Amino acid sequence: MVTLIVGKAGSGKTKTMIDLANARAGTTKGSLIFINKNDRLMYDLAHKIRVVCIDDFDITNSDEYRGFLYGIISSDHDIDAIYIDSIMKHTDINLSDIPAFIDTVAAASEKHDIEFVVSISAEPEDLGGLKKYNMIHADAC
Repeated sequence: MVTLIVGKAGSGKTKTMIDLANARAGTTKGSLIFINKNDRLMYDLAHKIRVVCIDDFDITNSDEYRGFLYGIISSDHDIDAIYIDSIMKHTDINLSDIPAFIDTVAAASEKHDIEFVVSISAEPEDLGGLKKYNMIHADAC
């Protein structure tokens, strides 16, 4: 399953993701991964959640990011969920790259039974091709 948390910058997407991840940390038996641009959220997340700082890796485009995700998946077969905060801040991924990227993530989700929660700084109407996925608008939380 893929859940998209959408909304303009400053609308509360990151807080929503933190709350979702922390709530799941109390009930999951598997691993939770939280990918963020830097490590500033480390102390906001439950200790069970593995924080991955994308700035520690030299990833420049969506293809490399996909490979990075598959590397994480292949190294831990007990992953329940991967949270990706502010995907467009991580690399040179832009709004036009998002549909193909999310479709790839959805395929990985189905194949490996991992939930992905991805935050995107955009309004739902800007993501027309992604309406098939569960969307949470951060302003509505």
